[in-house]
Amino acid sequence: MTLSVDESFAAKPIDPHLRQQVLILYLGTSALDSEVIGWSRYDGTGRSRPTMGDSDEPPFRTGLDALLAGWRLIQMSQLMPHQPGHEYDVSYLPYEFVFERLVETSR
Repeated sequence: MTLSVDESFAAKPIDPHLRQQVLILYLGTSALDSEVIGWSRYDGTGRSRPTMGDSDEPPFRTGLDALLAGWRLIQMSQLMPHQPGHEYDVSYLPYEFVFERLVETSR
């Protein structure tokens, strides 16, 4: 039986006590072991409401440290070459890495 998109997304989760936390790290280079220069956190558990600039220190020194702590990497930034003459322009942070972990909420 084929479900509609709305029906499929309305399905109950396998474990209703698991929630996702998302960690976005901006690194100094495209290498996962380079230093974190910016970050955002989102808490799907509802237990906290992190905001931009809510801490002076990054949650991890490198992206690799996040992996070692159990965060799962789900997206790396696409590497795009700079246009000639624009190598030193200031713009968005190009090396974005998105991590997630599932945490248990109270049963």
